[in-house]
Amino acid sequence: MNIDRLAAILKQAAKQEIVPRFRRLDEGMIQTKTGAFDLVTEADTNAERVITAAIRDHSPDILVIGEEAVAANPRLLDSSLEDRIVIYVDPVDGTANFAGGLPLFAVMAAVVQNGEPVAGVIYDPMGDDFLMAEKGCGTWQVFPDGRRIRMKYADPVPLAEMGGLASTAFFPLEQRRTILGNLAKVKMSANYRCAGHEYRFAAGGNVHFLAYGKLMPWDHVAGALMMREAGAHVAKFDGSPYRPGDLGGGLLVAPDQASWTELRREVFAI
Repeated sequence: MNIDRLAAILKQAAKQEIVPRFRRLDEGMIQTKTGAFDLVTEADTNAERVITAAIRDHSPDILVIGEEAVAANPRLLDSSLEDRIVIYVDPVDGTANFAGGLPLFAVMAAVVQNGEPVAGVIYDPMGDDFLMAEKGCGTWQVFPDGRRIRMKYADPVPLAEMGGLASTAFFPLEQRRTILGNLAKVKMSANYRCAGHEYRFAAGGNVHFLAYGKLMPWDHVAGALMMREAGAHVAKFDGSPYRPGDLGGGLLVAPDQASWTELRREVFAI
């Protein structure tokens, strides 16, 4: 599927199903999944339905795997990625922010062909612009008027000068204690509770590292491709490449391999 068509599908779903519900959710429109910060709203389910239908209408042979579809049928994650095209969809990334009225949420999709990520789109409904990447073509911010700016990841700096975004909630307790203590070695760390916006921020060179303990394909396949295309070093904590089928092993993004190794040793020593 053409990446511009995919982007248009995400934008239409956001304007139809997500934006009209922002700060207009009644109590019955929000449900808890696994915990207080794992929510689903009518915007999530309706947007995913619209996105999935639009992709299938255009390309019936594509397998669409959405976050909410997997919540209903976890076996979808066992689908083979070989010899086919798969599109992972996160209809509202940052649902807790969305439900709380914080304008920090995104709509994401990643295209995987024969097991390899080939394209990704992250749409910001509030800013009405996209982060887009195709394998081998760089990462670009695309504005409503058609302007395109090529993204470049941050240059290396000493550890004490690094700033980054670390999602520590899904690490085991003892590992979380270690990481949180070690983060005092860097200059700044934060967590936006929205991988889509964290990847957007990092793509523009605004932080030096990203770290995640939980890997779900709709959260990270598009973003990891974008970081590589923007010049970053991306790997799981054991140093191996991140693949779309990986659900564990964590993810660490840094300006280059030397910075990655230092962060892994000094901060994420787990």
